[in-house]
Amino acid sequence: MLLLRVLAAAVSGLAQLAALPPYGLWALAPFSAALLLAAVHGVRARRAAWLGAVAGASLMVPLVKWQEIFGVDVWLVIAAAETVYYIPMAMGIALVSRLPGWPVWTAALWVAQEFCRARFPLGGFPWGKLAFSQPDTVFSGYASLGSTALVTFMVALTGALVVAMAHSAREAIRTGRPHLFARPLANALALIMAVVVGGVLAPRLATPEVDHTTTVAIVQGNVPAAGEMDILGKRAQILQNHVDGVHELAGLVREGEVAQPDLVVLPENASDIDAYADPMAAALISDAAEDIGVPLMFGITRYSEDATEREIRSVVWDPETGPGDHYTKRYLVPFGEYIPFRAVFSPVITRLQRIGSDAVPGTEPGALEVNGTTVATVICFDVAFDRPVRESVAAGGQIIAVPTNNANYNFTGQSEQQLAITRLRAVEHGRPALVASTSGISAVVTPQGRVSYRSPEAEAAVHVAEVPAMSGLTPATRLGVLPEAALTLMGLGAVAVALVRARRVRSGAEPEAPVLAGPGE
Repeated sequence: MLLLRVLAAAVSGLAQLAALPPYGLWALAPFSAALLLAAVHGVRARRAAWLGAVAGASLMVPLVKWQEIFGVDVWLVIAAAETVYYIPMAMGIALVSRLPGWPVWTAALWVAQEFCRARFPLGGFPWGKLAFSQPDTVFSGYASLGSTALVTFMVALTGALVVAMAHSAREAIRTGRPHLFARPLANALALIMAVVVGGVLAPRLATPEVDHTTTVAIVQGNVPAAGEMDILGKRAQILQNHVDGVHELAGLVREGEVAQPDLVVLPENASDIDAYADPMAAALISDAAEDIGVPLMFGITRYSEDATEREIRSVVWDPETGPGDHYTKRYLVPFGEYIPFRAVFSPVITRLQRIGSDAVPGTEPGALEVNGTTVATVICFDVAFDRPVRESVAAGGQIIAVPTNNANYNFTGQSEQQLAITRLRAVEHGRPALVASTSGISAVVTPQGRVSYRSPEAEAAVHVAEVPAMSGLTPATRLGVLPEAALTLMGLGAVAVALVRARRVRSGAEPEAPVLAGPGE
């Protein structure tokens, strides 16, 4: 029945939503893929298209509700744009369901959808990947072999195998001949078990070695108006909060309550003033660095001379020499950090005029040498993309640092979603990860993806931890985009084969292939 298909598609999206943070019911992710497959299996491409839209919308509309702070229209436009990608994926799944080996092609099409969504338009928006629901699960180990693409593939493959098992059981009951379906049922179950065991064993195949240990500190200074559109308060308040946090840390070190850190990581936008151009801001940061006696990684926005452009940086601020090497954020948030087609949109959406200057992206990986440790640095939105983290680690990064500013989104679930992504990056590259947020969530993550420290939201916090600085690269870091590209091409190739076979069936050149029945049929 059509109603059951629609229900299956809607529950598919909701199951993926529940698998992702802040809910974290990760085991629902394979069932999300299974339900979408069940909804579109055996239908024509046109019907599959709008069933895919139902699944995508039921996920994306609630998932990115935190964008509502910039306006309901912004939230719904982003949700609609992300929903679009589920339409061709669902059409493709419906087509490949007639091919032998359809569970594999189905899983590959999930990767293809995420491949495109992470790149187009305007640089992409990969939020809500199936992989991001698996930060520390039986599937997360695959990240060390093939990045997020292989995790998504294995989750979706498991879901497809669940459908295969259900089909075998259904046919056994329908025909009254269970012995004919015992073997395919057992095969599907064995493959699911193999996927699970493989995920557990994967990180052990190429675990980077510990080069040395380093003591790191995180300072979360908080903001005057966490969770609001305008978080700044009075001028220099955010800067003052964060240098106060460094002074507090220095006091704790002098009192012997915490160990002397080798470096201190502060958030993106830890200074609300351009400390390159403002002597007062520079003096405040220098005083803090001198007090703690080690380099600070300080989030500073560097403006052009005419203030029409800016770079979002994490700057190594030495206690003796001041600002030195820096990393510039590479992936920028459209309509948040820059306005694409400003001349077109600003007159129509007048609140965009509040963003007076456009951020410009960096071009180099963030491998910053800080007091004997190379820090693979990515800023906020960067961490959602495979490339900047991978390139920063490949350039020599021994630990991962993610300075971030989530102050607009406190208590919306966005911070939990970003932390889950960071946890998967730690597994992917075999590195500990440090998250320094203006107002939470700051965290320390082990190379296995486990959270050893997590700050509260909308409160000031400091934390000191000893972490391993790693050497050596995981297969995922070495292979780069190759697994994702291969799986994407596999899925698209299967669609091409299905289209050719469909044409031959219509022409009478070959008989129609059997297809699994959908729900209610």
